[in-house]
Amino acid sequence: MSIETFYRDSWAEVELSAIDHNIRALQERLQNDTGIYAVVKANAYGHGDVHVARQALQSGVKGLAVSLLDEALRLREAGIEAPILVMGWTRPEDASIAAANNISVTVFQEQWVQQVSSHTLPGPLKLHMKWDTGMGRIGIRTTEEMQSLLRFIKDDERFILEAVFTHFATADEEDLQFQYEQERRFEQLFSDFERIWPGNVEIHTGNSAASMRFPERMKHVVRYGISMYGLYPSPAVKEEQPVSLKPALSLKSQLIHVKKLQPGESVSYGATYQTSGEEWIGTVPLGYADGWIRKLQGMDVLVDGKRHPIVGRICMDQFMIRLDQEYPIGTKVTLIGKQGEEEVTADEVADYLDTINYEIPCMISSRVPRMFFRNGEIVDVKNAL
Repeated sequence: MSIETFYRDSWAEVELSAIDHNIRALQERLQNDTGIYAVVKANAYGHGDVHVARQALQSGVKGLAVSLLDEALRLREAGIEAPILVMGWTRPEDASIAAANNISVTVFQEQWVQQVSSHTLPGPLKLHMKWDTGMGRIGIRTTEEMQSLLRFIKDDERFILEAVFTHFATADEEDLQFQYEQERRFEQLFSDFERIWPGNVEIHTGNSAASMRFPERMKHVVRYGISMYGLYPSPAVKEEQPVSLKPALSLKSQLIHVKKLQPGESVSYGATYQTSGEEWIGTVPLGYADGWIRKLQGMDVLVDGKRHPIVGRICMDQFMIRLDQEYPIGTKVTLIGKQGEEEVTADEVADYLDTINYEIPCMISSRVPRMFFRNGEIVDVKNAL
């Protein structure tokens, strides 16, 4: 890998050894015959898809899962040859591209199969049939739908049905009644499927929450998403901690300006913050164009191992913090991660924004360089610009 250069003082750090730890921790909890698909959609939840995918494969996962054909092709272009599943919608006219690149796609509509059948395919098209057992997103819902779909797949030798799968909506919650209902619906559909379909297929139902909480009920493969990155899918699962996780991502910057303001001075757009006395104000070169959105005004960051609040409105490229003293230019600022004995977690940022931790790494924009580490040693730098 060639280490790229960047010319700004804000960056994200991704510790690949944490990815390895989280995968191996789940492997130890799962039954020996249950494999893992590493979910690397959305640029690996903002962590860097190619690097995370390579690490996950080195750590022993069976394959990769993405949401879009574009994401799958990006991995292929990077030289990754492992099995890849596109879990979302693929246009029928693009099925030939998936077949040409040995990419599995999700199927759940009879009309889709008919449309694909009218196109020339360069080779077999691998299919995973999605069953909607209660998520209400995509997937077939009835045995009748399944029968109709299977008839078209069976009649066209270019189609290879690799797997059937579903997605659980409440596997991360304390109340598991709907989880059990979805499992019941899946088993009913699968019972009907076995009477219709002559061959064996792979089954994958578990997401991070289900795979960690109910390993004995997982099938052939689980899909490991948010928790592969060291984040628990909900407060309930975090409290249980069925698997010990290590967060992989931290977000850092530096002070680029420090000044003392007198009482009554305003800071940033709209003059929404005024100093109450003499205050040291530091400027950090990161803003809402980088994903550190304006609603984070008031959120703490770490300087010198201590918490300092963001004051005034966050700008597109910069924000200001109230310091407890004067610090030199270049002093490190940690927005997500540890500094000394203090830590700002993605969970804390999510709570401040009244959202879920999934959203936090995903919202860090592509113009923030990613630095990749393994056991504390830098292995690569990716500057998206």
